[in-house]
Amino acid sequence: MAQATKYPVTERVRAPERERSAHQALRAYSIFVMVSALAYSWWFNLLGAAGAAVLVGALIVATLAIWIPSLARRPKARRFRWERLPWIALVYVALAFASTLWSQWPAASILTAAVLAGFTMQGIFFADLLSWSDIVRCLEVALRWIVAGSFVFEAWVALIVRHPIMPNFFAVDYDGEPNAHWYWVRGNIFDSLLVGDRIQGVVGNSNLLGMLMLLAVIVFSARLWVGVKGHVTGTKIVARSLWVALAAWMFIRAGSATTFVALIVVAAVACVALVMRRARTARGRRTVYLTATAIAVVGAGVGVLAFDRVAGLLGRSSGLTGRNDIWAAVVERASERPIFGNGFSSPWVPWDPAFDGWIIDHDITVFEAHNMWLDVFLQLGALGIVMLALVYGSAVWRAWFFAVDAPRLVPDGPSPFSPLSLVPLLIVWALLTQGLTESNPMMLWGWMLVSMFITKLRLAPAVTFPDRDAEIGSPA
Repeated sequence: MAQATKYPVTERVRAPERERSAHQALRAYSIFVMVSALAYSWWFNLLGAAGAAVLVGALIVATLAIWIPSLARRPKARRFRWERLPWIALVYVALAFASTLWSQWPAASILTAAVLAGFTMQGIFFADLLSWSDIVRCLEVALRWIVAGSFVFEAWVALIVRHPIMPNFFAVDYDGEPNAHWYWVRGNIFDSLLVGDRIQGVVGNSNLLGMLMLLAVIVFSARLWVGVKGHVTGTKIVARSLWVALAAWMFIRAGSATTFVALIVVAAVACVALVMRRARTARGRRTVYLTATAIAVVGAGVGVLAFDRVAGLLGRSSGLTGRNDIWAAVVERASERPIFGNGFSSPWVPWDPAFDGWIIDHDITVFEAHNMWLDVFLQLGALGIVMLALVYGSAVWRAWFFAVDAPRLVPDGPSPFSPLSLVPLLIVWALLTQGLTESNPMMLWGWMLVSMFITKLRLAPAVTFPDRDAEIGSPA
């Protein structure tokens, strides 16, 4: 005869453990820092150079105030593994500081090297205290703020203000209309559905907005994939799909030729990585490598031989909208000191006499070389090119195997792939492509992301689905 018992064979059902408030606060702070870094020109246009500098300094102090006590109170078994710091990136930062000894613009070198060190620290801070899942979630929320903010800002200017606005809301005499490149936002978001005047968003720059929208598409798509695989509710799937669609539409309206090329590169890399995941043998992987290399070589050859036609299809001249003239001036000056360069300054400080009026484009002093390799050649010479190549080479190498090697965390066999493991690889390749016509990947938010990914790939070399990290010496 069956009897009731106080000792059931199964464990009692328990509610899932609530996330600690401290960790929620850490994520909120990380999101704010990411928004401030990715949309740095928003703060520059809103607060001016002095206000933006104060904000950057305040965030560095706040990060140290959070991070140092966290390092001090960790148990010995979970202490930070200092050998897993991104030493190549740190050597590059050290070289930037050392260049003040021979710099042609020492004040600019000290200032911008300090900014570079600050963004490097923020990247390592994220990698140390956040899991892979947290990093991608924080990036997702930060990019959502930029996507939504750009849409609302453009709509406000188009529907309420009804005329373009300048940085810092300077008054403008619209009878004598200034150059379009001076504007923060022109309010033309509703002029056309797909093809029309380019939008600039809260960042005030169409090329920067286009790259941020590409990053948003990458991150939003990965999070959507996580939701589909993880059986997230239909409402959340629809919401994530709408975010992908809005970011993609704003990507098109930004009209950046560089980011269109970056999209092609990112899509190709994603396809190769997904095919590589299905290759179970060494022979199969070798076949994928050879095929992908052949296609890449042919594609690059076609792009070079038909460059004028490709540029025309992208709505650009063969001179890449004046970049040829900028590059020629940079190469001429860099050739004077080809080994160690003229001194670090990323970005160029436009009020420094060495840069003020040196290269003028659309009546504005240029503050970057619009090619990160030429920029580092100007600043740190051939030595700087080697160091930057090592940094990005390390990032690509680690991110590639992070994306295509199945995690092996249990003795039974490989664990399932997480969609999140593709995010570092695709973002690094997007930055490398952007670096052909812009210098962002070697400074500010671009450098912060690379520093973060290199560090996290060393601390947590695998992430399985659903979002369980293989951590090495990290408290996340």
